[in-house]
Formats: sequence, C-alpha cells, structure tokens
Amino acid sequence: MAVDRSQLLLVGLPLFLFCSDVFNLFAPAPVKPAAHHHHIPPQQPQHFQTPSIQQPLDFPTQKASGFGGGIGFGNTVQIDFCASCSYRGNAVTMKNMLETAYPGLNVVLANYPPPLPKRLLSKVVPVFQFGVIGVVMAGEHIFPRLGFAAPPPWYYSMRANRFGTISSTWLLGNFLQGFLQSSSAFEVSVNGDRVYSKLREKRFPGEIELREIVGKKIANSRLVDDIDSSIWS
Repeated sequence: MAVDRSQLLLVGLPLFLFCSDVFNLFAPAPVKPAAHHHHIPPQQPQHFQTPSIQQPLDFPTQKASGFGGGIGFGNTVQIDFCASCSYRGNAVTMKNMLETAYPGLNVVLANYPPPLPKRLLSKVVPVFQFGVIGVVMAGEHIFPRLGFAAPPPWYYSMRANRFGTISSTWLLGNFLQGFLQSSSAFEVSVNGDRVYSKLREKRFPGEIELREIVGKKIANSRLVDDIDSSIWS
C-alpha cells in the first residue's frame, strides 16, 4: 500500500507541475500599473563668469644707461692673468660673472708676462737642454771640434747613464722654463685703473668681492661723467 502511494506521488507531482505551467501559459497577462510622470521644472540657464586674466607682474630690472645699452655700457674691464700658471679658467669664470652682473660691460682677457730678466732666461733653458742631450748622444767626436783634445771627466759619468742624464736634463729644464715664464699675476683694471692685484694681495679675489669692486668703480665713473656733462651743458 505504501508502495502504491509513493508511486502515485511520483506520477502525480509531475502532472501537477505540467498542468500549472499550461494554465500560466494561457492565462491573460496582468495589467501594469500606470507610471507616474514627475514634472521636472525647466532648468534656468547658468551664467558662468569668465575669470579675468591677470597681467604679469613687472619686476624691477637693471636700468639701462642713457645710451641704450646695459648698466655696464661704455666701461671696459681688463683681466691680466698668468697664462702659464693655468689661471685661464679663473679668468673666464670672472669674465662670465661680470658680463652677467653688468650687461654691456666689455671684459678683455690678456696674458700678464713675467719681468724681462726671467723672460730672457727662459729662452736660454731650451738651448741648455738640447746642448746637454746633443753632447751625450754625439759621443767623443764632438769635443775635438769644440777644441778639446780629450773629453772632460764629467762626460764619462754622464755617458755611463745616458737615459738618466737625458731624462733629468729634460725634466729639470721644463721645470725651470715654467718657473721663469710664470708671473703669478691676476690683475684687474677698470677703464685703465687697477682695482685689484694678486701680486699685491697675495690671493685670488672672490667673485662677490670682485663684483662689488667693479660695481663701485663703474658707479663712480658714471657719476663723474654726469657731473662733467652737467658742467659743459
């Protein structure tokens, strides 16, 4: 009996589901409720205010002279430096600094030669170098031509170590020549007037120090020019 009920349940449940599907298929569709339309008020046109364009601020710059040039127009700075002392880099740095600080300024670089006696001696050193090297390389044949019957004793000691003698003569001669050609100078002049001397101060000028010195000299020369022009006018 229990088996019959279970069989009826297994058979009746699919039939019930099938009938319900057929009924839902042919049943009329439910009426959808009317949609409520909300009234949206028209939007007022928005007025956007264009931002005003700010003009760039005018910063004070260096005033130009009355001749239409920069603040350094009409002035000349001459830097005399020792070329053999490797001072060219310092001179170029000072030149760029002054031309930037005082537009229109004419900066001239020149070599400061050593005194005349040192220059003459520097010309003798190469002659001595090649003379010693020639004597060592020529051997004993050069002394009879120079009026010596036999080579002097120091020649044999030099000949015993030819490489050492030639290298020592060359290095010593180059050192002496560099020393004689150097002046250790770094002299600065503004419009022909010396405003700084390394030979006197025994040191290089600082960039700010030299800029202030040159600026004061330019200002004084401009003041003198203004006074002279007012007197003659």
